[in-house]
Amino acid sequence: MKRSLLMLLLLMLLTACARPQGAATDIAPTPTLPQPVVNITRPPDGMEIAASFLAAWQAEDYTTMYSLLTQVARDAISEEDFAARYRDMAQNMSLQTLDYQVLSVLTNPSSAQVAYEADFNTILFQTINRKMVMNLVLENGAWRIQWEDGMILPELAGGNRLSVELKVPQRANIYDSINNALVAQSDAYALGIVPANMEDNQEGVMLSLLSELTGKPSTAIRALYDEDREAAWYIPVGEAPADRVNARFDQLSAISGLFMTQYTTRYYYSGGVAPHITGYVQPIPAESVEDYLRLGYRVDEKVGSAGLEKWGEKYLAGTRGASLYVVNPQGEITTRMAQVDALPSQAIYTTLDRDLQLGVQQALAGFRGAIVVMELDTGRILAIASSPGYDPNLFDPGNENSSYLLGELFDDDTRPLLNRATQGGYPLGSRFKIVTMAAALESGLYTAESEYECTSQFTELPGVVLNDWTFDKELPPSGLLTLPEGLMRSCNPWFYHLGLDLYRQKGATFLSDMARSFGLGASTGIEQVAEDIGAIPDPANEGDAVQAGIGQGAMLVTPLQVVDFVAAVGNGGTLYRPQVIDSIISPDGTEVYSFTPEVRGTLPVSPENLKVIQDAMLSVVENRRGTARNAFVGLDVLVYGKTGTAQNPLGDSHAWFGGYSAEGREDKSDIAVVVIAENAGEGSEVAAPIFRRVMEIYFLGKPQRLYPWEDSLYVTVTPTPRFTVTPTPPPPAPPDTPTPDFTATPIQ
Repeated sequence: MKRSLLMLLLLMLLTACARPQGAATDIAPTPTLPQPVVNITRPPDGMEIAASFLAAWQAEDYTTMYSLLTQVARDAISEEDFAARYRDMAQNMSLQTLDYQVLSVLTNPSSAQVAYEADFNTILFQTINRKMVMNLVLENGAWRIQWEDGMILPELAGGNRLSVELKVPQRANIYDSINNALVAQSDAYALGIVPANMEDNQEGVMLSLLSELTGKPSTAIRALYDEDREAAWYIPVGEAPADRVNARFDQLSAISGLFMTQYTTRYYYSGGVAPHITGYVQPIPAESVEDYLRLGYRVDEKVGSAGLEKWGEKYLAGTRGASLYVVNPQGEITTRMAQVDALPSQAIYTTLDRDLQLGVQQALAGFRGAIVVMELDTGRILAIASSPGYDPNLFDPGNENSSYLLGELFDDDTRPLLNRATQGGYPLGSRFKIVTMAAALESGLYTAESEYECTSQFTELPGVVLNDWTFDKELPPSGLLTLPEGLMRSCNPWFYHLGLDLYRQKGATFLSDMARSFGLGASTGIEQVAEDIGAIPDPANEGDAVQAGIGQGAMLVTPLQVVDFVAAVGNGGTLYRPQVIDSIISPDGTEVYSFTPEVRGTLPVSPENLKVIQDAMLSVVENRRGTARNAFVGLDVLVYGKTGTAQNPLGDSHAWFGGYSAEGREDKSDIAVVVIAENAGEGSEVAAPIFRRVMEIYFLGKPQRLYPWEDSLYVTVTPTPRFTVTPTPPPPAPPDTPTPDFTATPIQ
């Protein structure tokens, strides 16, 4: 039967094929049966969804991770709690980075299983490796992750969590170069006065003791309350280490009106020795808590926030010991996952000389400005001061004085936290004439014998008249001067002329290129403290070139940059990288780091031309026509230097003086020193006497001569309401009657 039917169908098919196209037929067409359509939807690759989840975990993108979960998993845990589980693990583990690898994928029609491996790279426990499984479910045609706690760590399955126990080493000290502590962990006392409670017969003893304990002059302490001796409120004075207070406790506690509050702290001796270098610690800011937890810190710790405290955190804080535990939902420890031992912190020894540093800070007290003292042949910084300074002890909220004085550190006018020595940008003024002189000698256009008529005014630019300082002081012009004599007299027209002539004959960048080769307009590489690079622009026209010749215009330099090139002039042309770290030493005496001089450049000046510049700088100080002659009369130290008065469009001129010693002593290295006093007037009147005092302290052990504005050491002629008010030097004496050999003392 079946065979007959098949034969009949075959015959019908052959007949249809043989019928002529378009021929009429009485046979109805055979209907075409619809073919069934089969839609086969293949689920996405399980590898792809797993990789997306793990990549999001690596990036700590918890929102993306959560979006890849099944609806059931999302119903079981909120996105906030989901993210918190991962953050809690990361914090306790001190996780830094996560590396992962998908090992295999097993796929079924509606489910899949992905095996993966994770490397948890941590601060405390190095690398922790785990292999885990991720279950996938087909949901609305797409794979979704059936999440559970064990996907974070196998140990966290069932709602377990991690807990870390830390052992924190004591923070290491910061020392000067000869083991004097600048910063240490200590008990201390906050000291203050309520003037209304004072007894007159005790005032002298009180001032003497407070001065001894805090390092502040008695005059400065008295000035805090002198205008209102009936004040019934607390006036903060300073802080002192507990051992020194306890040694005098009976005597101190008997003084009426004196208040002492003890606290435990990171103590900064003498109210801050080089505070802009040491920096300070602070409690971990709220916005940074998670970051520090990930670094293995406790929430209640204090961390370096500026200066060496911040730069040297990894040395000063040591390596924390830690135990990582798994804790069940009932709060019971079930296992210890990892453990590391603590390693002691390492002390930082600076290149600073504590006594010199304190003397330099006092030498600048009352001014806004900076002083930098650097060894001539090494780059080692011996002292570096920025004024006004600040007391780092005020950053400890446990210090009673903090609530009274901390706000003053953020004053927008005085800006005491600004390190003017490394971050203050100033026009260099006549100090730049050293660079201009070097450019002139190296240009081949000028020699030491080149001469110029130094008149009272410069008129080489059509329509422009620029004054010499002698014109402003109503003194006779300097007359015909050789190039070295031009530096000695700081003749502005001579250097206006050089700036213009070098621009015309050697090109717009010749002088600015020389300045950059002196290290200006670039980082010195000091590293441990923040610094500004300043600016040395190329002159855009002849007017700019003229101003550049005397260190004016748009140029900005830092005192640190200037002391670096001054030292290079003095040592024969080598620019060293300034450094403030002498060594870093572990408790067992192992030296982790030791100072080594580092050359960062060489002045492009021949030895012959450098000698010409050096001799000219000596004449600035020793020649009776030199601009700094009066400031150094009687100083028994051989000094080379240059005055500078930098015009300031925002106020009075800045007073500069920079130079170096050439004693050649075995017990004392020769030094370069730069002083700037903001808005203080003439370099010879203000900066040069300050420079002299630094030399006296360094070579002679103490100041030998009063400033022109002092009544006694550190006491100004006219008492000021607060010790920190900038002293105003008295007006200079009228100049002598000019004579042919020009005995009048120039001021510059």
